[in-house]
Amino acid sequence: MDWNSVSFDWNQVRAFLATVETGSFSAAARALGLAQPTLGRQVAGLEADLGVTLFERLGKSLILTEAGQELLGAVREMGAAAGRISLTAAGQSQAIEGLVRISVGDALATCLLPPILARLGDIAPGVVIELIVSNELSDLRRREADIAVRHVRPTEPELIARFIRDSRARLYAAPSYLARHGRPTSGAELKGALVIGFERGERMLEILRAHGLAVEQENFRHYTNNTVVGWEMVRQGLGIGIMMEEVAAATKGVELVLPGFTPIPVPIWLTTHRELRTSRRIRLVYDFLAEELGRINT
Repeated sequence: MDWNSVSFDWNQVRAFLATVETGSFSAAARALGLAQPTLGRQVAGLEADLGVTLFERLGKSLILTEAGQELLGAVREMGAAAGRISLTAAGQSQAIEGLVRISVGDALATCLLPPILARLGDIAPGVVIELIVSNELSDLRRREADIAVRHVRPTEPELIARFIRDSRARLYAAPSYLARHGRPTSGAELKGALVIGFERGERMLEILRAHGLAVEQENFRHYTNNTVVGWEMVRQGLGIGIMMEEVAAATKGVELVLPGFTPIPVPIWLTTHRELRTSRRIRLVYDFLAEELGRINT
C-alpha cells in the first residue's frame, strides 16, 4: 500500500504508535493519558479507515501484522516530524512562565532538588516545574523532558550538555548495622558484610571489586531498582550502601564506612535539546540548575 497517499487522523496514528512502543493497549493508554477503551477505538478506527488489520493477539501479547509492520515506518516518520514541530514551537517561547519538565534520578530528586526548586520559585514564580523522576534516561529528542540531569555525557548530536562537576560516592551504614555486624576497617573485611544492591547482575559487583572491595553475590541480601528505597534500607540498618556524598550529608542516621576507601566518581551533566535553549524559561531553569548543582557542598 502507498501510505503517502492515505489521509491519516493524527490521534489514531499516535494511538497506534504508542501501542507498538509500549506493547499493549493499557500501557499505551497510560502513556497518552487516555482511557483504554478510547485508545482501543482509535486503533480500531485507523484499521477501519485503512481497511487492514494492524495487530493480532497471541495470548496476552499484541503482534504486528505485515500491514502493521509496513505502516510503522511511515508512522515513525510522522512522529519524528511532529516532535520537531513541537520543539521548534517551544523554542520560540520568550515568556518567563509556563511548564518546564526536568528528568532526574530519584536520589537527587528527593534529597537535593527541593531546596533548589524553592529558590527557583522565588526568582521565577511564573515557571511551573514537573519532575520526571526516573533512573532511566529520558529521550529529550521526543520531548519526554525539557532538561535532564544525567550521570553520563549524552552522545546525540541534537543535544547539548554542560558538565557540572564530579560528585563522589562512598560507603555508608546505620549505627545499628555497625553495632550488630562491626565496623570494617578495610575492603577485605567486607567479605561477610551485608550490602544493599541498587541493581541485579554483575555491574555493581564489578564496580565495587574494581575499587578494592572484597564482595561477592552472597553479600547482596537485598536489591531494589529504586535508589531512595535502597538508601532507606541503609538508614534502617539492613546493610551497607553506596551513595553520593551530598545525599549522605543531607541524611540523618548514616555514618561513613571505610573513610580510606577511594571514592567512586559520579559525574553530573545537565542536558537539553539545542532548539530548547532559545526558550527563555528553559534557559533560565537550565542555567539556574547548573549554578545550584555546581555549588552544593558536602
